[in-house]
Amino acid sequence: MMDATGRPQSLLLLGGTSEIGLAVADAWAEQAPGLRVVLAARPGERRDAAAARLEGRGCRVEVHDFDALDDGAHVRVVEKARAGGDVDVAVVAYGVLGDPERAWQDPEEAGRIARTNYTAPVLSGVALAAMVRAQGHGVVVALSSVASERPRRSNFVYGSSKAGMDAFYTGLGEALRPLGGRVLVVRPGFVRSRMTEGLDAAPLAVGPDEVARAVVDGVAAGREQVWVPRPLRPVMSTLRHLPRPVFRRLPL
Repeated sequence: MMDATGRPQSLLLLGGTSEIGLAVADAWAEQAPGLRVVLAARPGERRDAAAARLEGRGCRVEVHDFDALDDGAHVRVVEKARAGGDVDVAVVAYGVLGDPERAWQDPEEAGRIARTNYTAPVLSGVALAAMVRAQGHGVVVALSSVASERPRRSNFVYGSSKAGMDAFYTGLGEALRPLGGRVLVVRPGFVRSRMTEGLDAAPLAVGPDEVARAVVDGVAAGREQVWVPRPLRPVMSTLRHLPRPVFRRLPL
């Protein structure tokens, strides 16, 4: 159970090698010594390194094989995580940016992005909802994107997949609220990370640690949505309501 200050005692990372997900685990590990962390990720050096990093911070780490594109894996890995005790917070941390120009012309690339960023998170969300119902408590953190607010020409396949994910988890929050659960939808802007390596940083770019702090603060405060950084909220609200001919001329 979360303690009186809103700090979790157990954390499940779906996408256990995600830089943002690991930064979230680091942040809570500082606040909650002995934090139990379940890393759900594909086996390999990156998962091993992630487990060693968290163990070095005093976490009790469990690792489970998880491939988001395996439809049956979502229920299996959530049940395995819960077999070791209740999960206080689960972070849906996986996703892909993809090749924007290839994505709208190549069915294989479009399908990969859509399945990874929308279909798989929906399956994770359904599995996590069952967990929250059984436990009677739990927070689900969904890493969405500001791209979900208004898809742009430059990466609209990615943006559309995040828009679907964002809508699903926003609705899931309403469904779980009467059952003792909560959902926090996190909308970062440009995050300097492995995913965006080689790309020019957009204005108001942040690092994984800043997103992690927003997640930790948002969970502790019982928020349902956070923007990272916070000024992006009015910026995106303005962009969302711009007439299409004006929006089209912006260098986005």
